[in-house]
Amino acid sequence: MSFDMMVFESSAAPRDQSSFMEWYAQQTEWTEDHSYDDPGVSSPALQRWFAEMAERFPPLNGPAANPDADPDNPNLTDHCIGRTVIYTAFRWSVAEEAHATMRPLAIKHGVGFFHASEDPGEILIPSTGPLPSGKKRWWQFW
Repeated sequence: MSFDMMVFESSAAPRDQSSFMEWYAQQTEWTEDHSYDDPGVSSPALQRWFAEMAERFPPLNGPAANPDADPDNPNLTDHCIGRTVIYTAFRWSVAEEAHATMRPLAIKHGVGFFHASEDPGEILIPSTGPLPSGKKRWWQFW
């Protein structure tokens, strides 16, 4: 079992918890017609999030993976990459560090965040409307 979280394009996600959870279940059926280890299939915001996240939690697979990486490195991470979501499975030994990295990077890059290993999991969705001084407004569901 892993420690799981997901980032997503907020424009693709429903705005109420029940609909969000249905959408999440659909996304994690992995039915898109591409490999799920290439960040190039994702939106620009998700690609930027992934590039920064991979500096600390490098991918196990895909074009961004290091074939010479130490398989015992606890930070090696399984990133399952879709067009509008990136589902990330961490080892439990790095759960606190993973959460402390992933959630702030989601906010920084303006993508949604879902804590899939909690019940109910935290859902953060940035608003789409502009605010003065360029700040983002966040909605939070429980």
